[in-house]
Amino acid sequence: MAELPQVVRGFGVTFLTMFKKVNTQQYPEERDLYPPKPRFHGRHLLNRHPDGLEKCVGCELCAWACPADAIYVEGADNTEEERFSPGERYGRVYQINYLRCIFCGLCIEACPTRALTMGNEYELADDNRADLIYEKQDLLAPILPGMIPAPHAMVEGMTEQDYYQGKVTKASPAQQVEREHADAIRRADEAKR
Repeated sequence: MAELPQVVRGFGVTFLTMFKKVNTQQYPEERDLYPPKPRFHGRHLLNRHPDGLEKCVGCELCAWACPADAIYVEGADNTEEERFSPGERYGRVYQINYLRCIFCGLCIEACPTRALTMGNEYELADDNRADLIYEKQDLLAPILPGMIPAPHAMVEGMTEQDYYQGKVTKASPAQQVEREHADAIRRADEAKR
């Protein structure tokens, strides 16, 4: 029997494929059937320490590492009255332009404090270009139980090094009292205006 020509064999593969079951995901109705893999590079997340202080120290290394120039960071100094991170500085302005971001992960590798990580959120489409420039408040991790929102003092008796070594596990009662006192002063000032 003579060999079948290559063209006929190619059409045979196509013809047999027509009878196989199609594996189609009905997105967005069935989006939870195939969750992203753990190492998927999704939307960025600015992490917090267990007491609520931010991990970002405003070093701008992530912005320097970004090949698409999608990150803008402006650092500022912490004061004893307003402390946002355990170090000397914090990221006062933090923006990621998702119109430019290529999700390469170089910013994550450059971050010395593990402040910036990538989550699994992948639905970033929008009909307004301005909404795709995420600000610091959009990127910050949520406040979990045991945390209080910054600004507040560090846990008493702890240093910046203790924070980075993971010795702080939650907000202390003194931090909570101080935060409530600062909120009361702020509300009184607003009432006077």
